[in-house]
Amino acid sequence: MERIQKILNHPLYQEQFKLLQDAEKDREFCRHTMEHFVDVARLMYIYTLEEKTNVSKELIYAAALLHDIGRYEQISLGTPHHISGARIADEIMTFCDFSKEEVIQVAEAIAGHRKESSEEDSLLAKYLYRADKQSRNCFACPAIKECNWSDTKKNLALFY
Repeated sequence: MERIQKILNHPLYQEQFKLLQDAEKDREFCRHTMEHFVDVARLMYIYTLEEKTNVSKELIYAAALLHDIGRYEQISLGTPHHISGARIADEIMTFCDFSKEEVIQVAEAIAGHRKESSEEDSLLAKYLYRADKQSRNCFACPAIKECNWSDTKKNLALFY
């Protein structure tokens, strides 16, 4: 997991994460905090254990830590965060000793994490989509009535 620590310590990651935290400091719901990123990683890892699949723990954590890192660009420039996130992930992972194949796999999962996965998607992409949705505790959110998500997008159940 040394490469994951390198991601967290990478100057671009730290800069983008801080910008995002500052931009969302007054947001009432669904902030993109480190808790969210780590919750997504843990859920993804649980899926690999439950389904007895062979998805790398490091790729799981890389995808989870980087999947919403493009949110600041979406807020400031209007660039969809899954597009900017995939680009930022590529730049960061390249300098953190990930192979080109690993970078591509994570970038593709990030680029597709906003749409429901299909049969062609990798397990990493499927797990990222599922964990991103399940990590949100909408059913217990005090701002649920003010939320702009439709009920079909909200996580209204504790268990799936």
